[in-house]
Amino acid sequence: MGAPSSQDDAIGALLSDYAPRAGVADELLAPDGELRPVWRPFIAALAGLSSEEIGRRFRHGNQYLHDAGVFYRQHGETTAIEREWPLSHIPLLLPEAEWHEISDALIQRAELLERVAADLYGPGDLVRSGMLPAELVAGNPEWLRPMVGLRPRSGHFLHFVAFEIGRNPDGSWFVLGDRTEAPAGAGFALENRVATMRVFAEPFPTLHVHRLAGFFRSLREALQGLPGARTGRSAVLTPGPGTESYFEHAYIARYLGLMLLEGEDLIVENGQPMVRTVAGPKPIGTLWRRLDAAFADPLELDGGSQLGTPGLIAAIRSGELNIVNALGSGVLQTRAFLAFLPAICETLLGAPLKMPNIATWWCGQPTERAYVKSNASRMMVSRAQSTDLPFEIDAATARGGQPPDGWTGVLPAWIEAEGPGLVGQEAVTLSTSPAWVDGQLQPRPVMLRVFAARDATGWQIMPGGYARIGSSADATALGLRRGGRVADVWIVSDAPVPQISLTPKDGPAPRNFTGQLPSRAAENLAWLGRYAERAEGTIRLLRAYHARLGETGRADDPRVARIAAHLARFGVTLDKPVPEALRAQLDAARRCAARLRDRLADDAMTALRDLVLAVDAEDGAAAGNDAARAMGLLLRRTAGFSVLVHDYMHRSTGWRFLNTGRALERAIGMTRILADFAAPGAPAGCLDVSVELGESLITHRRRYLIATTRHTVIDLLALDANNPRSIRFQASVLRRIVAELPSADVNGRLSPGAAAALRLETELSVARPETVDAAMLETLEDGLQELFDMLSAAYLR
Repeated sequence: MGAPSSQDDAIGALLSDYAPRAGVADELLAPDGELRPVWRPFIAALAGLSSEEIGRRFRHGNQYLHDAGVFYRQHGETTAIEREWPLSHIPLLLPEAEWHEISDALIQRAELLERVAADLYGPGDLVRSGMLPAELVAGNPEWLRPMVGLRPRSGHFLHFVAFEIGRNPDGSWFVLGDRTEAPAGAGFALENRVATMRVFAEPFPTLHVHRLAGFFRSLREALQGLPGARTGRSAVLTPGPGTESYFEHAYIARYLGLMLLEGEDLIVENGQPMVRTVAGPKPIGTLWRRLDAAFADPLELDGGSQLGTPGLIAAIRSGELNIVNALGSGVLQTRAFLAFLPAICETLLGAPLKMPNIATWWCGQPTERAYVKSNASRMMVSRAQSTDLPFEIDAATARGGQPPDGWTGVLPAWIEAEGPGLVGQEAVTLSTSPAWVDGQLQPRPVMLRVFAARDATGWQIMPGGYARIGSSADATALGLRRGGRVADVWIVSDAPVPQISLTPKDGPAPRNFTGQLPSRAAENLAWLGRYAERAEGTIRLLRAYHARLGETGRADDPRVARIAAHLARFGVTLDKPVPEALRAQLDAARRCAARLRDRLADDAMTALRDLVLAVDAEDGAAAGNDAARAMGLLLRRTAGFSVLVHDYMHRSTGWRFLNTGRALERAIGMTRILADFAAPGAPAGCLDVSVELGESLITHRRRYLIATTRHTVIDLLALDANNPRSIRFQASVLRRIVAELPSADVNGRLSPGAAAALRLETELSVARPETVDAAMLETLEDGLQELFDMLSAAYLR
């Protein structure tokens, strides 16, 4: 045998401290300690990188996730915090042949769950025959009685499911849990893939890794092709920005070209589900539900829900709406069901489960005390309806300990339980997969979430998924709240794989229904424009204030006092250089933007987030010149955000509402500036302040060749049709935008909003500087506010 190659030496050095635990399967190393063949090319490429290069690549992947705004929401006792997405940069690699076996087993399981759902909401044979305890179904909050007897128009209860699977010490796979209610993670799997490809750009294309786009293309076509609805329009139904996985909802909607809707976006008229749009109610055919079923319809389900749509079940009964997955399908992910699925599979499918469950015991009836003996020294116990990782009890050391709430006692090797719906499971030993820890590879417990989608030909399994990586050797530390991380999953073929994209291969790409803008989205776009412009105006005023304070050193200087009074009139106090009012304006803009993640570019979201962080960073600036400098930096950041949002956005109806808000706020702000700083009797120098606030110093010098007068300032900032900071310019913008909104002109008659916008522009077009007095400025401001009220009544309700 020849001498080891330099590549073998590098691999050996990389793996020198990689030591899987005894009795635990490892994804990287075979039982004999040899590197598994599927991993060798990847490990060889990794071993060829210096530690500095590896660190640089990992930072590059993290930066991508940061710039893309990938996060998860962690809820605390009183607040919810957006956390950076915890990517484990080393992917999990599995050979294609093994993945085919996994896929085959999970397709069988998906079909089994479909059959169980059809029985639970149909004939009820499983309960009648005793294969499922009646109390486990009837007492289950996920079993929805209003859905009994209501078969989905598509013919299927399940269209998109997920499975959590792990590997046994003997190398076989088993199922830890099923996810049928509103499975999360598919969008995060996509972002994991993009980020991991940024880290390992070179080895990825040479390793024949299966792409994910084909799976999502099939899913999109399946959603749009569901039968029975009048329209093929599809949408993602989300609970809203407050949910943990809202980023994913928005990402998936944008990636697949679907609308992102909340419950308030929908109404049901005569059994027909409709989307409230700025052009009136429009029919919707399919909702990919990411909302828990109990909250979907307050008329027939949870009456206290503010997230759902009254009448949604009536729309399903009428056959006018497809729901993915069917309401009530969450009952299938009840943990206690795992104890009964093996026998049910034999009965319904005539074959054993191809992939077994984790060992599970149903711990008794609602009013009986149950005793379950464990064959192992450790068991996991939880409520039967729980879908979280269960509480773990070490039965060998539980003697004398206090049981959890709801338990009558815990004895060695026995579990004594009392109360409804308790389930016991044997503690599992998960396989380990390599993670980069403190500059080296270390084995960490791993669990996979695998996704399945139904299309016209049957179930399709995503060729990958995402792996949850433990933060330590403890298998219970897989959750994100416990420091767990998430890795991409590469399914590696021996031969080149097709380069599949989301777009169809042949024929023109169909255009989506971009004109259907939900009223809620339009409202948030309009207010985003207003809040962003309002914050920019506040920053300009603060810069002018601190520049003059630094110049004079006197807060009682007439110009300084005038600016302070102007700010105070609109709720901005100067007790510190970065006022809370400015933070409030930016927070309001962020809240609007958060509900528009499916419509705003990642760069725009990042720019807004960075602007907020920059405000926090300047909190320590000293009043005067230091604060003026800080405001200048913030102003440049607001300009960057403005360009990314306004100039890069498609000129559709959404852009019009965004710019309506911006133009209205800019025009209102200028009427207020002129009323204060160009008023007769204003302190000397205030006219220069107004020109500075209007970003028109250079234009004024070139045009008038004289010092500022009230006549020149009014002419430039109120009546100039070519000055983008003037009131007239913004009035013209508003007139043009409003004229392009739906129903602005019906049979030659202008809508009230279009007429009001035209009237404002006309009044400014015929005005002269000497006629623009305080009364006219006040009338203009009132007219602008009235115009927004008209538009709100017509389009945003």
